[in-house]
Amino acid sequence: MHRSFTTKRLVFVRTGHVVGHDERGLRLWIPHGCPMAVELSADGRGLRDMSFAEWIRQPTVMTTTVWRGPNIFMLVPSQGAHSVWWFWDWQGRFVRWYINLEEPAVAWRRDGLVGVDTTDHDLDLWVTPARTWEWKDEHELAERLAFPEHYWVPDPHAVRAEGERLLRLVEAGAFPFDGTWTDFRPDPSWETPASLPPGWDRPRA
Repeated sequence: MHRSFTTKRLVFVRTGHVVGHDERGLRLWIPHGCPMAVELSADGRGLRDMSFAEWIRQPTVMTTTVWRGPNIFMLVPSQGAHSVWWFWDWQGRFVRWYINLEEPAVAWRRDGLVGVDTTDHDLDLWVTPARTWEWKDEHELAERLAFPEHYWVPDPHAVRAEGERLLRLVEAGAFPFDGTWTDFRPDPSWETPASLPPGWDRPRA
């Protein structure tokens, strides 16, 4: 279970296969079509479908669905306020890394489930195979910082500093941006569950 919270409120959860877990961190395969849940407004809109000023006035509900995005190979490092995602196109060609800036993840194991819990920091980075890069969602961070009583990012300068630290690795071609796992392929025997398992909405670790 890969789960995202705003402080103590669960807002996003996806299921994935554990690929490995060692000193480099936890590696997950999150396939297209996996069961998930996301926080939506009562009329079915998401956080990005309206201004943040409107969102914070909305009654919301966790809604179960399936992940409609591309397959993701995700590294949740043993240290650091981020995760790194690998993306391929539908022909299986590696096309980019995504640096998701977030709180350091907390791993948990309970009642037959394993998971990691974090809080998304909104500001992110796209990185191409040629290691060119660009910031993503700077406007969202700026908009939401105007509502500190509702927003879950207490220190935007620390968030940007973490991104800049990762960019030094990108520009140096250092791990994990050195080509490691760009040829990853999932085990064809892996099965995707039909629904979220009981306990997916347990309190934050």
